[in-house]
Amino acid sequence: MHKKFYSLLLATGILISPLAIATPVNNSSSPVNSLSGLPDFSTIYETVGKSVVNISVTQNIPQQNVPMLGSGDPMFDFFFRRMLPPQQRQYKQRGLGSGFIISNNGYILTNAHVVNNADSVMVKLSDKREFKAKIIGVDLTSDIAVIKIEAKNLPTVKFGNPNIMKPGNWVVAIGSPFGLDNTITQGIISALSRNLPDDSSVPYIQSDVPINPGNSGGPLINLRGEVIGINSQIYSKSGGYMGISFSIPIDYATKIAEQLKATGKVVHGRLGIAIQPLTDDLASSFGLSGSKGALVNQVEANSAAAKAGIQVGDIILKINGQDVIDTAMLPQLVSNLGPNKTVNLQIWRNNRLLNLNATTMAASNNDNNQNSSTTDGVNKEITKLGIVVSQLTPKQIQQLGVKLSSGLVIQSANNDAQFAGISQGDIIIGIANNPITSLDQFIRLVNHYRNGQTIALKILRMDGNQAITLFIPLIVQNNK
Repeated sequence: MHKKFYSLLLATGILISPLAIATPVNNSSSPVNSLSGLPDFSTIYETVGKSVVNISVTQNIPQQNVPMLGSGDPMFDFFFRRMLPPQQRQYKQRGLGSGFIISNNGYILTNAHVVNNADSVMVKLSDKREFKAKIIGVDLTSDIAVIKIEAKNLPTVKFGNPNIMKPGNWVVAIGSPFGLDNTITQGIISALSRNLPDDSSVPYIQSDVPINPGNSGGPLINLRGEVIGINSQIYSKSGGYMGISFSIPIDYATKIAEQLKATGKVVHGRLGIAIQPLTDDLASSFGLSGSKGALVNQVEANSAAAKAGIQVGDIILKINGQDVIDTAMLPQLVSNLGPNKTVNLQIWRNNRLLNLNATTMAASNNDNNQNSSTTDGVNKEITKLGIVVSQLTPKQIQQLGVKLSSGLVIQSANNDAQFAGISQGDIIIGIANNPITSLDQFIRLVNHYRNGQTIALKILRMDGNQAITLFIPLIVQNNK
């Protein structure tokens, strides 16, 4: 499985993307002027730009955490630092970002990664006035922060509705790329409700608006001059803009901001499950038509989900009557509910619908990943699936440290199986919801599938001392 790396925007830059030859959708309330069928964003810049601020932060880092330039001797570094006067034993790390004013008495919305752990936050307005800001609250899960300056009668932004936006709509960004105050860039929305690695609770807006370090925390604006998002991340191999930018929807952000203003913190809800996307092949193997829903591949012990009776292999179709259209929706909805909220879940299990009630609990940050285990034993080639497996021994199961009665470990996998997501060291513990009791039983179950049918393997994958479960669809092939 290939991982994509997303770099957080920590400061600013200018890139101008070419205008597409298309006539923009406009309406009477839009401040955009049109010339030769192309939008003119100058009115947006003049109005919204007044509410966009430049944020500079300083963080004091002890000198022992900073490498000494030109020295490779740790003992020299240690004694050299000891000789420094106290005021020189700290290193000041500086950063830049953007934000925008949401109330005329000085509340400003920005990204958490812009101001988190800062010892000093300075805000510069579009009229060049500067203020020292107070951090009201930071929520790392959503990457939202609220800061405040002591000022009155400030110009504020207007909020729009990101839910009515469509891929292809024009949008602009205003911020301070590489410290260049009040820079405006333009582009279109590329996709909606993007779910990024380690950010499963945020339904990001993807655009091709040029965003660079320093744009973080600035507004994404529609043609009406309304803020619809907060520019937060980019996909980049170089650290700079590469055509893919991500913004936090403003309706999501304002809910977080309200909690930060009220209490200084945010508590997100969670069920205690891990889920994976439901493809057409997986849905078919579970006896379900269509790929809407979220497939549960792990349930934490003593979690809200476990207490509600949710099981690995369940497919969550609805939450509080709302269809789970894709996997990204579920953690977003649960996270926004907060803890101690009752949710009704419609579940597909063993070819029938169930309704379960769960009470959300407070979220904590846990990351699951993958990797392998090793085993000895008799190898058996399963040519229909392109894999070689062996039976786990009782001693090996005990060493795994998981509750398991039987399983088969993958010794090797051909290209087709690897492409489907199978890795050496994976442990097969079931086919769909049928648990594996022995190698012979597994072979009998596989033989029930005909050439071209999809089989869903229930896989246990070890990540350090933690086990995660995945359902991986394979196409049954002719014997070779």
